[in-house]
Amino acid sequence: VAPALTNMATAAFRPAAPCMASPRSSVGVGPGPASCRAARKTLRCGKSFAFDKKISLRGGALRPNVISPQSPPSVYQGPSVYLPNLPVHNTAKDTLKEVNPEDMVLAEGELGAVTRPMVTAQDAERLNWYLRAILTANVYDVAVESALDYAPRLSERIGARIHFKREDLQPVFSFKLRGAYNRMVNISPEQRKKGVICSSAGNHAQGVALAARELGCDAVICMPITTPAIKIEAVKRLGATVALEGENYDACQAYAKKRGVDEGRTFVPPFDDPLIVAGQGTIGMEIVRQLPNVEYVFVPVGGGGLISGIAAYVKSIRPDVKVIGVEPEGANAMAQSLFHGEICRLAKVDPFADGVAVKQVGEVCFDLCQQLVDGVMTVKTDQICAAIKDVFTENRSILEPAGAVAVAGAKAYCQVHGITGDVVAVTSGANMNFDRLRIVSQLADGGLKQEATLVSSIPETNGSFKTFVELMGGANFTEFKYRVSDNNQQAVVLYSVTVNDDSELQASVDRLNNQGFFTENLTDDETTQVHLRHMVGGSANVVDERIYKVEIPERAGALETFLNAVSPAFQITMTHYRSDGGQVGNTLFGLKVGAGEIAALETAMKSTGYVFVDMTSNAAYNMLYGCQRVGACAVDFAEHKA
Repeated sequence: VAPALTNMATAAFRPAAPCMASPRSSVGVGPGPASCRAARKTLRCGKSFAFDKKISLRGGALRPNVISPQSPPSVYQGPSVYLPNLPVHNTAKDTLKEVNPEDMVLAEGELGAVTRPMVTAQDAERLNWYLRAILTANVYDVAVESALDYAPRLSERIGARIHFKREDLQPVFSFKLRGAYNRMVNISPEQRKKGVICSSAGNHAQGVALAARELGCDAVICMPITTPAIKIEAVKRLGATVALEGENYDACQAYAKKRGVDEGRTFVPPFDDPLIVAGQGTIGMEIVRQLPNVEYVFVPVGGGGLISGIAAYVKSIRPDVKVIGVEPEGANAMAQSLFHGEICRLAKVDPFADGVAVKQVGEVCFDLCQQLVDGVMTVKTDQICAAIKDVFTENRSILEPAGAVAVAGAKAYCQVHGITGDVVAVTSGANMNFDRLRIVSQLADGGLKQEATLVSSIPETNGSFKTFVELMGGANFTEFKYRVSDNNQQAVVLYSVTVNDDSELQASVDRLNNQGFFTENLTDDETTQVHLRHMVGGSANVVDERIYKVEIPERAGALETFLNAVSPAFQITMTHYRSDGGQVGNTLFGLKVGAGEIAALETAMKSTGYVFVDMTSNAAYNMLYGCQRVGACAVDFAEHKA
């Protein structure tokens, strides 16, 4: 199939005609689609023209044989190639397999297994359609050909030649406008007059709004009521109407689809559409052209539109190139779906990298990924934060968490597998909430393995603190928290140290344990990093205390809803919360729950509709505040909840 597709692609694609100079041409983008918007009124930029004929080889309007400033061609929007009908894809089962993120835990740098069906002639024909659709996609009226930046510092540290595909430099700071525009420009003029509608709290919303402004059609953007004000204002500035509906994406999408039907508007999905996939696939076309020797392409995965489009082009033209998806560990819907060979739905999702925090991948996207993608890996939250810092160090740009996922994956994979060739990581977006920088900065050093968070138990006696510091062997402390213990026997200290060498750190931990200063490394424990490291003092081992992490929507009255459900029936013993700029706030609660009352408590919490997780057995909590601190861990926290 590949040789035939390559020949077809060569025949279909002709170099773009040079355009008049534009501001972009002076910054290294050069002639072609990215530099041609200034010439839009005189040339269809980025298209191939045949000036000695009456019609373009790739479609378009009639034009004169001789072109001059006095007689510019009259060009109107038209399809570059009349594609056959949209490709047919398999549909998901009526009842989806429900999974939890923790059901599939991959080692660092490990690719999840892919269950692939037998390749058929229909698959080859479908891939042919996508290749043609990508080569002729209408995206450069709004998008630029993004730069491919070499990262010298990161490359030197990792050992591979790493390049960033800078989709964060698009007009709306995300790749999403490519697919949105390509979908909307193919809507008939009659239907476009009725307007479009979409549901999104992020980059897709801005992509649709910009595309609608460019095409002169009315757009309604439905956003959850928890959407940060900065994102709402960004959409309004692009001229779209914002409708705030629902506390989560599912409710918001249901509203958008119903309103679309009621008002006759066209619903523009965020990823599950062939024309949207084709629009995103133009990124793959640019990568192959910009870096002919590319060996690996790492792509962030949410619903799957970006990776399926890139894979469709890259695997058609360069089947030897590895296309690898990267997901957050707590939002691994594609990895689990590919492993099971069917679309799975996550029961819960980690919202930190909200741009890729998707419970269910698209049907179109899953079909293409199952056929084309080499595998999907996962990364931890602190690795994502470390990647944001890496990109900032390279070029002083700040990515959003979803935008840095592919960089985190490329780093981990190249280090584990010893990759030394040319590697591309797609930096997909930079719509970062300023408030989120606090937690990114806090977690980045742990992800870079430059800082370790430890907890130690030391005797409450004179001189023990000095002995403890001496056993650490001259470590550079970056954080230290201690409060005298009530029982006057053992004190628990939580602290962070700079890591220069893993073996030196382990030697210090071993010295402490050998001298009776029980010590544990909590660097990878998210509960410690987000909550427990900010808490010190208070009572330990509260009788009948259970700990829950609850995702409370960031809106007025949300906390009151939770308290109305659990109080006064259950006494609250502990609370920790700090906004991180997301749509939900991860809040840690301690509650006194008597014997046989756990089921009643969790029924009350379920009535709020909020996601919650029982954290009572967390080792860090029990050492700092629970039974382990006072040597009373006789309770079986995994006992049946009756």
